[in-house]
Amino acid sequence: MSNLIKDIDIISGEEAVAADFKTTTEENTGKAKKLYIESYGCQMNFSDSEIVASIMKENGFDTTSDFSQADVVFLNTCSIREKAEQTVRHRLNHFNAIKKNKPEMTIGVLGCMAERLKEKLLEEEKIVDVVVGPDAYRDLPNLVNAAEDGRKGVNTFLSREETYADIAPVRLNSNGVTAFISIMRGCDNMCSFCVVPFTRGRERSRDPHSIVAEARDLFEKGYREVTLLGQNVDSYKWSPEENNKARLNKKEEEVSDIVNFANLLEMVALVDPNLRVRFSTSHPKDITDDVLYTMKKYDNICKYIHLPVQSGNSRVLELMNRTYDREWYLDRVRAIREILGEECGISSDMIAGFCTETEEEHQDTLSLMDIVKYDFSYMFFYSERPGTLAAKKYEDDIPLDVKKRRLAEIIEKQTQLSLDRNNLDVGKEQLILIEGTSKKSSEEFKGRNSANKVVIVPSAGLKMGDYVKVKITGCSAATLFGEVLEINPAL
Repeated sequence: MSNLIKDIDIISGEEAVAADFKTTTEENTGKAKKLYIESYGCQMNFSDSEIVASIMKENGFDTTSDFSQADVVFLNTCSIREKAEQTVRHRLNHFNAIKKNKPEMTIGVLGCMAERLKEKLLEEEKIVDVVVGPDAYRDLPNLVNAAEDGRKGVNTFLSREETYADIAPVRLNSNGVTAFISIMRGCDNMCSFCVVPFTRGRERSRDPHSIVAEARDLFEKGYREVTLLGQNVDSYKWSPEENNKARLNKKEEEVSDIVNFANLLEMVALVDPNLRVRFSTSHPKDITDDVLYTMKKYDNICKYIHLPVQSGNSRVLELMNRTYDREWYLDRVRAIREILGEECGISSDMIAGFCTETEEEHQDTLSLMDIVKYDFSYMFFYSERPGTLAAKKYEDDIPLDVKKRRLAEIIEKQTQLSLDRNNLDVGKEQLILIEGTSKKSSEEFKGRNSANKVVIVPSAGLKMGDYVKVKITGCSAATLFGEVLEINPAL
């Protein structure tokens, strides 16, 4: 429920769902059929769509950005909130209207919504031809072939081993500068509000050799930043003994008995000092000082941590089954500040109006925000999801108007904190990586600094992929503005 794709970083739940989807780009290599994908939700879904595109490419499909030209339309879905599912249903209705005039089109739902609703989408609502969960993408060509023959296809089997480590993703919507690398799948945490353990299955970690190889391949192709992805990257753990079925080569002797996330982070950082490394998402109960010291050791590991808190009150955190309390969380923040410094960016997720939350407990969230001073946050009001522990155990008893008012107070607080944090950057020199053109002006480029803040600079003399030393000259609550001092300085 984090890391939504949007240029502004102070973001409420309703804004996020409306903005957070991407479609495929055009790829025409002469293949017989066309695939169109819309991806919703977290960065893991966007990464999964790149795996899907690779699988389908090997089975005769190019990608298209025009769904009217598509033989197959996939929606890679999110179930984290009700509004996300409503958005997908709206799109499915739209595509079904098109299909009335193009009956040969195959429509499929992938990902978390597919895993949660399964046959209901096929049999009861009859709005899709194919339903495939996150661990069954290798079966997509067979299911699409079945659908073309008039048979409905469903595979929502959750694997204990699948990591797609041997599949080279097709980089969709790529800027050629930044890329995602999935390092693990699934989640063993059972947060009471969350459907992810039920839709993505148990945790399993990917072979570190394959991760490093993918990072090296991306760097050699011109990419300059990778983001290591997992539902909880800090619980990454791989060993030849436990993961022998996932081994891709015979270099086990080069790997220690157990590779944890701090080890993996260092391995990727060592690919090249010009390759920036980010990661998401961290869980407060698992992030270790070893990870923080590894971040400190390497300049190319970005000094930014997404550390979702969800609530600032210990009783509510216990109801959420977050397995830490307020003091534990604040201790982790203190460690980040002591080891990485005050300039390390910290962002969060927050839920307003969880079951039985009192006004005083809501104030605890606001007070924790004042202590941590987040650079930005992803903020939502509680949305009960069927099948979760909270839905089974607790009454969703906070009125909607109260949820919305509390969320508004959290957003207002974060807006001011973001502005305060950004003002601290004004006058400083920072290194940014140019990622693309600013949405507001073709004469400006956007890049990000180490703390994951967007910086806007004049585009003259710059190109995508440049490292640029800038002086921050101004800011808003969401963006920094800078002047160029040096292009591609020695790193």
